[in-house]
Amino acid sequence: MKVIDYIKQSDRPIFSFEILPPLKGNSIYKVYDIIDKLAEFDPKFINITSHHSESVYKPQSDGLLRKVSIRRRPGTVAVAAAIKYKYGIIPVPHIICKGFSKEETEYALLDLNFLGIDNLFIVRGDAKSDDLDWSDPDRYNCHALDLQRQINDFNEGRGLDGMRVEGIETKFSYGMACYPEKHDEAPNFDSDIHYLKQKVDSGADYLITQMFFDNSKYYDFVARCRREGILVPIIPGIKPVTRKAQLSILPKVFRADLPEPLAARLRNAADDNEVRRIGIDWCISQCQDLIDHGAPGIHFYTVHAADSVREIARSIYR
Repeated sequence: MKVIDYIKQSDRPIFSFEILPPLKGNSIYKVYDIIDKLAEFDPKFINITSHHSESVYKPQSDGLLRKVSIRRRPGTVAVAAAIKYKYGIIPVPHIICKGFSKEETEYALLDLNFLGIDNLFIVRGDAKSDDLDWSDPDRYNCHALDLQRQINDFNEGRGLDGMRVEGIETKFSYGMACYPEKHDEAPNFDSDIHYLKQKVDSGADYLITQMFFDNSKYYDFVARCRREGILVPIIPGIKPVTRKAQLSILPKVFRADLPEPLAARLRNAADDNEVRRIGIDWCISQCQDLIDHGAPGIHFYTVHAADSVREIARSIYR
């Protein structure tokens, strides 16, 4: 079953969440531990992030440093397969541009097709300034729209270099990302909406937002999308604050503003235990308001927050 089918057929807002693959060398049971905490709330799908390689400099015997590429979180396809066969929950692996060649992407699509995993989430991924060859359009998909075209071609049985792809019984369905507070690289909001509409017109079945903490920004964003003819479901992405340091980290890294009432409470918190309680309470109110206003579901970002998400889900999805 496809994610979009669950969204359309459900008589209540669906519950879903995102996880990271375990760090290289760590056990899959770290992933299972998160899922076990949240499985009781009937998640309709689980997103699995994907991470490009990183460049590090390793000392050599001659005293010089050699630049090598390592991937700290391998196994997105494998994690997706493990989730599918252990839990029977729809896994949605992220497919990203940065750090993966078109050929590597094609092999990932072939593996997923063999495994019967036919839901994807397409994102560009974070750019890396020290790997300029990733901007080579002959080898890499530079933007999410380029990656989308490759996947659309694969769905039609067209591989790279004219290769014919046989045995596609079920085409990939996919969601894509959107930004209620504007993507940080977009020159303006009009441009952001313009490219978002292209993604939807080219086949995105649904959208999931970047995290936000002010529901009015989500409502304004959805209204703007509808006026521009973007009619697919837009699922709000939510993350509870768990540490005081996130007061500055979240706006910097994710370009997500924290409303002053929330920011003031976090500033005055005695410690991270109090911050966690504030984050849970704020998130419960935020989610309940979203559900009351007809959101198609709530998608939770669980990194360093699985226990908080569990408490929130108990309140919202009991």
